[in-house]
Amino acid sequence: MTDAAWGTLSNQAIAAAGAVYFLALLAHLVEWSALVGSRQARRSAKSKVAVGAAGADVAEVAEVAEVAEVEPPAEGVDAAVREHRVALFGRLGLLLTGIAVAIHIVGLVGRGMSADPNRVPWGNMYEFTISGTAVVVLVYLVFNRRLGLAWMGPLVVTAAVSLLMVAVIWLYDSVGPLPDALDSPWLVIHVVSAIIATGGFTVGGLLSVVYLVKHRRGDGGAILSRVPSLTSLDRSAYRVHAFAFPVWTFAVLITGPIWAHQAWSSYWNWDPKEVWAFITWVVYAAYLHARTTAGWKGRNAAILAVVGVLTLWFNFIGINYFSSSSQHSYANAAPAFERP
Repeated sequence: MTDAAWGTLSNQAIAAAGAVYFLALLAHLVEWSALVGSRQARRSAKSKVAVGAAGADVAEVAEVAEVAEVEPPAEGVDAAVREHRVALFGRLGLLLTGIAVAIHIVGLVGRGMSADPNRVPWGNMYEFTISGTAVVVLVYLVFNRRLGLAWMGPLVVTAAVSLLMVAVIWLYDSVGPLPDALDSPWLVIHVVSAIIATGGFTVGGLLSVVYLVKHRRGDGGAILSRVPSLTSLDRSAYRVHAFAFPVWTFAVLITGPIWAHQAWSSYWNWDPKEVWAFITWVVYAAYLHARTTAGWKGRNAAILAVVGVLTLWFNFIGINYFSSSSQHSYANAAPAFERP
């Protein structure tokens, strides 16, 4: 295939992945709609039984019970149908998400193959965004069964659709060769670890946000009642952060300085991107330290985790747009890459 053909394949695959993510979102919305209907029907049935039991005598209750044994109530049949719909569309949403991320990866491969010479697809902010989005979804799928994160499907897919729209509409840049400063094996090592950590921290941040919402509102509503307990949310968020933190440490404190020394003859240059990456590291280090030594769990830990993910994404987006001195700007065209 020619470079142009690979580029066309990449663009079509990213567009197709966005469409399939959207179908997965629709499936999850139907799933949650059926869940809400099922919970409302269950509450209605319980209230009818309570009212009936309070106003009927023993003979009437016995007669109702005898009829119920012969012919199941319509509410029970409807509830069974709704429960089946919840399970069916939940599995469909998960399947579509898996298909979408596979197509997404094809788009990433095509993007790298369309460059001359072929390279990894991390040469500008558009490429980093579509790569990071894929990793967010992959982290969710990997931890889905282990931590019971199926309920997060609508949140993760919504994030994926939104990020792809931002990438395609506002961040798209034509493919080109890597600048000399980025043409290094350390690009692969450094950026892969940074993207994996970003995906983990993003999923952990979503868990922490849901924790805070449920902590404030309790189990009110059918949707929040499906979300796991606060203890389970807190434990899952901690496990995801504990996975992502060593990877971020490897990216920020090991591979980044080594690459900086190779390119700039200095391990630390006070670049805004470096400073904010270190701030993010400090916040997550404080989060994990407080969890393990001071027993700082629950609401306070969730707030600190949300602060961490905000610093992470400000480092990614804010520095690129609001800093005129950073040499890590993925928002600009290739000539701006004076440093890695």
